[in-house]
Amino acid sequence: MKVVNVAVGIILKASPTSGDNVFVCRRPTNVHQGGKWEFPGGKIEGGETTEQALARELYEEIGIEVNSSMPLMVIEHDYGDKKVRLDIHTVTDFSGEPYGKEGQQGKWDSIATLNPQDYPAANIAIIERLQHSC
Repeated sequence: MKVVNVAVGIILKASPTSGDNVFVCRRPTNVHQGGKWEFPGGKIEGGETTEQALARELYEEIGIEVNSSMPLMVIEHDYGDKKVRLDIHTVTDFSGEPYGKEGQQGKWDSIATLNPQDYPAANIAIIERLQHSC
């Protein structure tokens, strides 16, 4: 089974009232894991580095320009019908305010209140990592 390589951005900003917040998007209902929340990103195209794919995907998907990112973790997950390899980076240095540029719902959410059941299974380890580092 082919592995889909994906660059994922954990877009972070601090809030004086709710602690650290992360920007999340809802997957369209007609796609794999549709209706669930996710961290923005997308497939790494041939010849792209993770950083290049991340910058391209975050601009296309949520309208921000990444100034820099830091590797956080890599997750490989088998959904049964597809395998994914998520190369996850934190992004705190960016230009613009993220929004659902492709018409998808997007929001800032408090890391402390993220519910793993609302996310694809591959994202659970990301949520656990973020919540343990808050």
